[in-house]
Amino acid sequence: MTHIPSTNGESAVPFWRQPRSRAIAWQALLLAALAALGIWLVLNARQALIDRGMTSGLGFLFDQTQFALGEAFFTFTSGDTYLKAFAVGLGNTVLLSAVSIVTASIIGAIVGFARLSPNALASGIARAYVYAFRNTPQLVQIVFWYTFFTLFPAARLSWSFFDVAFASNRGLTIPAPENMTAFTAIAAAFLAGCALAWRVAYLADRRRRRTGQKWKSAKPVLVATIFVPALLVWFLFGMPLAWSVPELKGFNFAGGITLSPEFLAIYFGLSFYIAAFIAEIVRGGLLSVDSGQIEAANAIGLTRIDLYRRVVAPQALRVIIPPLAAQYVSLLKNSSLGVAVGYPDLFSVSNTMLTYSGRTIEVLCIMAAVYLALSLAIGAVANFVNSFVQIPER
Repeated sequence: MTHIPSTNGESAVPFWRQPRSRAIAWQALLLAALAALGIWLVLNARQALIDRGMTSGLGFLFDQTQFALGEAFFTFTSGDTYLKAFAVGLGNTVLLSAVSIVTASIIGAIVGFARLSPNALASGIARAYVYAFRNTPQLVQIVFWYTFFTLFPAARLSWSFFDVAFASNRGLTIPAPENMTAFTAIAAAFLAGCALAWRVAYLADRRRRRTGQKWKSAKPVLVATIFVPALLVWFLFGMPLAWSVPELKGFNFAGGITLSPEFLAIYFGLSFYIAAFIAEIVRGGLLSVDSGQIEAANAIGLTRIDLYRRVVAPQALRVIIPPLAAQYVSLLKNSSLGVAVGYPDLFSVSNTMLTYSGRTIEVLCIMAAVYLALSLAIGAVANFVNSFVQIPER
């Protein structure tokens, strides 16, 4: 039968028989079925809890705990709320992941460049590093580092580094600012200044490419952009300069800050393991740059720094950043292995919370939501950075 269009130019086929309308209808029905299934599961679980005399909800977050946490940004004792315990676990996870990401990135970049070195010794050591750390289980490495640090001598026989830092079986004790709040704020302002300076440099370079005019005051402005915010915060806090230097008194150290064997074990385990993967990512990114472009850059007389800054880095980063973000997310999730050595990260604290509170479903849901939010945040930052290094025509 031949289809006959209507006289006013519109299709004569009813909308419920059009493929697009039917596809939307089927998708709506599928979503409704999934939503109904989810609601049924939630109501069923709630009724099961009521039948067993158990309550549900997030009100337990404001109940008092019956446990203490020894390693935290702030003092956490028995009697504090579960919500505060979550904050301790979240803070420890974020701090551990942040310092491990920085360390792994630095080590991975160095090893990645060394893998391509014409020096046989340097490339051989880099290759051995990658093979050793990439091909052994991460949990084994973490336990190895924990055992290594706990074998250090006792505090009274600790190894001293110029009488300002000490290594013992209680961890690594190092000097620390007396006003840690001010130091944290100054560091945050410095990082914000670096990010702003990077943006200013990017805009200045784009303007130079568009107009051919170089911004003569660029360097002083960039230096001021980096340091002025940190200096302003330093003035606001009363220009603190005092540092607390550790000193052995009796059987323990007074002053400074002590990095526990648990923290050092998970920090070394995460950093060295992920660095092996980052090294291979960096090596692959560098090899993706066509050798003809490097030869052309050398032919026009670019310096070594300009060669990497203007030719190699822009092309290599577009290959490096996406898998690099995946490794950062992997590092964040693997921080939960800290439970193996007793480090109070988010997973370990959550495990303690569900044991004492009995709110297994609620605690697991909150923990999963926090890990999901952190992973999405890392992905969003990686996409933001990737948008600056992407070559538009590729």
